[in-house]
Parts: sequence; C-alpha cells; structure tokens
Amino acid sequence: MTFTTIGDETNFDEVKAGVFAALGLKAVNPGLYDGAWADTAGRKTIAVHSPINGAKLADVAVVGENDYDRLIANAWDAYPVWSRVPAPKRGEVVRAIGDKLRQYVGSLGLLVALEVGKTPIEGKGEVQEMIDIGDFAVGLSRQLYGVTIASERPDHRLYEQWHPHGVVGVITAFNFPCAVWSWNALIAAVIGNVVVWKPSPNAALTAIATTNIVNGVLEEMGLPPLFFLAVDEGRAIGERMSSDKRVPLLSFTGSIRTGRRVAQAVSARLGRSLLELGGNNAAIVTAAADPEIALRGVAFGALATAGQRCTTTRRLILHESIYDEFLAKLTRVYKTVKVGNPLQPGVLVGPLINQLAVVAYKQAIRRAVDEGGRVLAGNRVLTLPGLEGGHYVAPTLVEGMPDFEIVCEETFAPILYVLKYRDLDEALAIHNSVDQGLSSAIFRSEEHTSELQS
Repeated sequence: MTFTTIGDETNFDEVKAGVFAALGLKAVNPGLYDGAWADTAGRKTIAVHSPINGAKLADVAVVGENDYDRLIANAWDAYPVWSRVPAPKRGEVVRAIGDKLRQYVGSLGLLVALEVGKTPIEGKGEVQEMIDIGDFAVGLSRQLYGVTIASERPDHRLYEQWHPHGVVGVITAFNFPCAVWSWNALIAAVIGNVVVWKPSPNAALTAIATTNIVNGVLEEMGLPPLFFLAVDEGRAIGERMSSDKRVPLLSFTGSIRTGRRVAQAVSARLGRSLLELGGNNAAIVTAAADPEIALRGVAFGALATAGQRCTTTRRLILHESIYDEFLAKLTRVYKTVKVGNPLQPGVLVGPLINQLAVVAYKQAIRRAVDEGGRVLAGNRVLTLPGLEGGHYVAPTLVEGMPDFEIVCEETFAPILYVLKYRDLDEALAIHNSVDQGLSSAIFRSEEHTSELQS
C-alpha cells in the first residue's frame, strides 16, 4: 500500500507539525476517554518527550483517583449493547476500523517514530500490524464455532458457545505502543467485549491518537464507544485494574517482574490474566549456515528498535568451526552500523526510550565484564551533534559464557552476548538454559534440521 507522506519525513519539526495536524493532537491532550474525552482543565499533566532529541512533544492530562470507577462503570454500560450485536456484524465494524487505520498509516506511524524512537518504516509497519490483526479479527467473527455433543439424556443436547468476558483490560508497554493494543482489543471486540486500555506514559500520544481514530468509526456508525483509555503517570491504574473484579480478564505486556505481580493480583481474585513478558532470545548459527544470510539475520534481530523488542536477539550461539570468522564480520557490522536520528535514511539503531534505559545498558555491560566477559564492540554512551537530549548508545557485542547471570537476564538495549558450542545438542542446551522463552532461530542450510528441532 502507499504510505501517507507528511512534508519532509527527515525533518523532526516538519514531521511533528504534520503529524499533530493530521491526528488532531494539541499542546495539551486529554489522557482519559470514558465515553467522551475529559476536559484537560485543572488536571495534572505529564510531559511527553521524544527520545530522538529530548524535545517536548506535548503534555497529557492524566487520570485522577476519582476517574477510575466512572471509567469502568461506563465501559460496562456499553457492554450490553455491543455484546448483543451479532458477531459477523461486529466483524464489519472492525473491518471499518481497519479501513480507517489505512488512512493513517503515515501519520500514526510517524508519531510512533517521534514518541518511541523507531524508524519510520518500523512505525508505519506497526500500524500495518493493527490493520492486519483487524483483517484476522474480521474472519474470526464468522468462525466462532462450537462443538455439538451427543447427550445421553432424551430431548437434550450439549454444545459449546463463545461468551465474552465483558470488560477486558489491556496494559501495554512503550516498545509496541499501538500494535499490542490491537492484538488484544480487536480480537476482544469481535467476541463482544469492551476494552479499557492503560498504555505506557512514554507512549501516551500514540494511545490517544489511536483511541480517537477507532472510536470515531464507532460514532460514525451510531455505536457506543467500546475502546476506553486511561493514561496515568505510573502504575496506579494498572494496579487498580489488577485487583478489580470488574475486569475479569487483564492482558499485560511488560517485564517479568511486573507481570508476576499482575498475575498474583489477578489470580487472588480468581480473574484471568494474559501475559506477554520478557524474552531472552537466541540465534544458533551452525557450520552449515549461509554466512551472509546468518550475518544479516543476526544483526537485524539484535539491532532493530535499538534492542528494545521482546523478540530481540540477545544471545548468539556460534559453532566453534566458524566462530572466529563469523564473529570478526559481526564485529565490523557493530562498529560501523549507523546509530542516530531514526528519521534519517540509513539509520538502523535509534535511541533508547529514556535515561533509565541507558543506565540499565551500562549496568548490564559492567556486570558482563565483572563475570569475565570480553567487550568486542560498543560499551559507549553516545552524544550526537544536534541530538544532545536523546538517549543513544553504541551497539555492544560481548563474548561470554552461558552461565553468566547477566546472560540469563533480559536487558532492553542493543547488547548481544556471543557463546560458542561444539555440537547441536550443546547448542540446544545453551539455548534452553534460560528461564525465558519467546522466539528463537537456527541458521543451517539443511532445511530439515530446523524442522526436526522445532
């Protein structure tokens, strides 16, 4: 499809002006949608800054203590109307939402770039993910099948039927500021649920713009609002949702530490939680791998989004026979990859989200060295001309051992630990030696090998 162009997409100020105009964003924006956008007057505000250069993007008026109960009550008020709409008709509504999002791929994708530091192609791709999951949800709306079971009783039958939960809570992280919401919300909607979204404060503007777009479609179709929003400055709303029986299903995306607390709070009230937590993803490169394909795959997997994906490649498991040659090539990539303003052509590695992420980057490398690791590239905080307020670090390559404590943890930064193996059994053992799962890769020219190990 053709993406919308907003002025000069390499110029920060032009991009911001065009994006704000296209999406209706202002200097101060409401962070509460409880069926209508709340008045910003008299509310506490938080400032949203771009990690690209530290520039202030806008203020957001956050949710107050007295807003929460009304928000949940209004969501439940919308539920009876929506849940009675036949599922295929709900699918038609989601199709209309997807069609509307297609009009905003350019502007919303560039907002993602401004707010969380992704490249424009990554930001626009994220909006496309919303559209794609919408298409999937449309198909699902006509496939809510149930099994009919023969009964041993006369004049009696047994059958399965899909029932919505009612109000579903969704808590999202900064790194996929709108896609993850859609994976939850659009699927929930076609089943007949209403959704309350608590986004990361670091990505509040993307959440506000998305909420405005999708509820605008509902308003045009004469339907009640289904997608509610609560932006706060930290954890308060998420904690209330976790312990609230009126939110029977809560989806959380974020760290393992916080996810554990969410799961405990939800299970204590016999609710249901859907958790997408951290990863510690590895790529195995065998002696039979195509070296160029493997090099490109490993580098992109480890460096894209500045290592801030839950699916980022964090461990490289290299066969001993190709170890030195492959590692030399990868080290050159790490020393020459373009780090900087993600709006500029050719930049693969943009900024980390904030200064706390920079501190975590430094601490992780220090721990790796203390455990005996050897830094091959990186280990530098970067101050880039014209981007002094941004949060940039050099992509870092560290030789280590599988049993290093830091290797067994997830750090949201472009740090790749390189580990050596002798045979495939050892490689798989190293791969599976961490507590986290999520994604993995194996590079080998014999196609059947990856199938046998899957």
